[in-house]
Amino acid sequence: MGDIDMINRDPNNINGHLGTLIFTDVIGEVDGAHSIDCVYTCSYKCYECWKGLCYKIATLCCGICIAIEWGCEFAAIAFCHIWCISPCMKIVDINCGLCTRIYRLCIDCCCTPCYESMGGIFHHFGKK
Repeated sequence: MGDIDMINRDPNNINGHLGTLIFTDVIGEVDGAHSIDCVYTCSYKCYECWKGLCYKIATLCCGICIAIEWGCEFAAIAFCHIWCISPCMKIVDINCGLCTRIYRLCIDCCCTPCYESMGGIFHHFGKK
C-alpha cells in the first residue's frame, strides 16, 4: 500500500460528475435579476462555509463507519470470487472443454463422412 495523495483525492475521477460544486454552478443570477451586491457576496460566503462545514461534519460522523462497511463489502466480494466463483468457473471451463471434445468427436464420426460424401457428389455436378 502506497502513500495517500492528500492533494488529489479522486485520481481516477470516480466522482467527476459532481464537478467542483462551486457557488456559481448552483446559483446564477441572470442579467436583469441581480440581488444587492452584499447579499450575493454574503450568500457566496455562506454557501462555501456551510458546504464545507456540513461535508466535514458528515464525514466526521459517518465516514469511518461507511469506509468500514465498504471495506467489508469489497472483502466479501473478493472472498466470493476467489473461493467460490472462480473455482466454479474453472469447473464449467473443464466440463465445457470435455463437452466440446465429445461434440467434435460425434460430428467427426457421424456427420463429417456424410458431408464429405455429399460434397463429393455435388462437386461432380459443378464439373463440365
